[in-house]
Amino acid sequence: MAETDTTTHITQIGTVIVPVSDQDRSLEFYVESLGFEKRSDTPFGNGDRWLEVAPVGAATTLAIVPPRPGEPTGIETRVGFASQDVDGDHASLLARGVDVDPEVSRMGDPVPPMFFFRDPDGNSFIVVATP
Repeated sequence: MAETDTTTHITQIGTVIVPVSDQDRSLEFYVESLGFEKRSDTPFGNGDRWLEVAPVGAATTLAIVPPRPGEPTGIETRVGFASQDVDGDHASLLARGVDVDPEVSRMGDPVPPMFFFRDPDGNSFIVVATP
């Protein structure tokens, strides 16, 4: 089988969907507590709203939207953010009252330092140190 038969044309992760119970509360959390920027706030359908946020300058966005009928919020999203100052970010988020792990995890090489934090709906994210 030729390589083109087994690969896609996907080149990057565009948007990660994060189900939330209150879009306004979540927007405030991501913008005020995490310092993200609002990229899109578009009404559609029957009173629905497509809301995207992202770290300043990032290509990938988070869509903070209500869950589909019957689906919960606070699921394990398993989204990882890269940080050049994981200790500084941990301290900053802790000072802002974000639900973060008590300390940065340090397992030793080759595993980089990291910590988890949770948004107001309990969605869990990881921040990993980058060189």
